[in-house]
Amino acid sequence: MFAAMIAANIWHWWAGVLLFGVGVLATLALVVGYLKTVTAPRIPPESERARRRAQDL
Repeated sequence: MFAAMIAANIWHWWAGVLLFGVGVLATLALVVGYLKTVTAPRIPPESERARRRAQDL
């Protein structure tokens, strides 16, 4: 009985570590996605910048 309780404790600990990692990655993905969506309209892609420079000459 004691060994089963220790095994359950260890299993739950690793499940917590896994869930924590998933939460951190999900939060990071949300922040990166938000920043990409917000800054994309302000900063045109490199090809568009090169085209605009060529038109200015």
